[in-house]
Amino acid sequence: MTIMKMEETAIVWTLLQSDLRPIQDVLAEFNSKFTRSRYFTVCSSLSMLLQDPMILRSTDRLIAFAIMHQCYSSNKPSLNPFISEMINAACNEQAEKYERAFLLHLFQWNSYNNAKEILKLSAVDYIKTFDPSTNDFPELGELQREYGNKADGPSSHMFADSALRKLLHDPDVPRGCDPNSPEFDVQSGGNSKIGSGDRNEAVAGILGSLTMGGLAPRWIRPCPPRYPVHQSELLWIDPDNKHELVWDDKMCADTSRGATVRDLLVKGLKVTLSPTDQEDITTALANDPKLVYHCGITPRKLPQLVEHNPQIAVEILTKLINSPEIVDYFTALVSMEMSLHSMEVVNRLTTAVELPKEFIRMYITNCISSCENAKQDKYMQNRLVRLVCVFLQSLIRNNIIDVKDLFIEVQAFCIDFSRVREAAGLFRLLKTLE
Repeated sequence: MTIMKMEETAIVWTLLQSDLRPIQDVLAEFNSKFTRSRYFTVCSSLSMLLQDPMILRSTDRLIAFAIMHQCYSSNKPSLNPFISEMINAACNEQAEKYERAFLLHLFQWNSYNNAKEILKLSAVDYIKTFDPSTNDFPELGELQREYGNKADGPSSHMFADSALRKLLHDPDVPRGCDPNSPEFDVQSGGNSKIGSGDRNEAVAGILGSLTMGGLAPRWIRPCPPRYPVHQSELLWIDPDNKHELVWDDKMCADTSRGATVRDLLVKGLKVTLSPTDQEDITTALANDPKLVYHCGITPRKLPQLVEHNPQIAVEILTKLINSPEIVDYFTALVSMEMSLHSMEVVNRLTTAVELPKEFIRMYITNCISSCENAKQDKYMQNRLVRLVCVFLQSLIRNNIIDVKDLFIEVQAFCIDFSRVREAAGLFRLLKTLE
């Protein structure tokens, strides 16, 4: 439990000293000074002061009990966390009768139903006008039955009653004696007593520095005994594995050597590189096989590299032939616009590595479609047809493709463009292979 702040302590102590003001005015000021979230902290501190009847004056105690009741008056009395202490005080035969009657009025017990009228009085006026002969006090059991189990007691566990409380009696004042009596004043020339000093300052210090809990005995929690393992149970095995650390030689390695290659490739996407730059890239890729995975050439950038530097594109695709991403690079190559450089790249790849037959078939189909779609510019169409025919003759003579797979499609292409000499030559080549 948290203790009160310094400014809160000053406010509470001022309210407790307001014994000449109507109690309802004191409660109204309390509600205006404190939020509901601080009620428990304040009431806990007041409860601690009320444990010893010698700490607070009679009027202070009445105001403290009124505050503890007011904080939870919107709920049922049994839901008040301090109801047990208030009930014990109301049934304490050693306490003053006006204090017990005041609490019963707060509870509105039987004939004690003048709480509103009593709260209009000040604490001093209530004590002066109190008539002890007109009051009948109930037994502790009656109040406990009325307010339920909440009033059974404040102990949180069985050791709480044996706890060493933080409020100790003044060793210089015998039990039951008035500490304010002149009999216990310090005599001239004598040693100051332990309990001497300003009483108000001491109580304010208790409010601001102590918590409610005492020094209770600790619970003894021995480890539970182990049950014997049954034959049907599985044993938990903790293997004694001795792992050895393996040093990663590539950690913190210098990665700047690939920066030059990446810069050259970025440049190669826009312009044709010089032979010296091309040689530097080829040498770097040959010396570091993994550099190709970090050079920055993605499938989306491949068409640009093919158009400006087809030789470098062949080197990169050759290095990536065993990569899981090679399919994406082939797809980008098939999807790009047909050109001399793209056919050059494919033609070199067919002689350098083994390409998937499906890729070659798709690329040839794309080339034939490009020639058929270039109808507006006859010169460009004838040029593309010548390139495709030369490309197909090279693939056929090098046994890269099986003519039977594309015979009908290629034959129709040659017939459509029979006016072109290279197409007629390709057609004759097909006839010789039948």
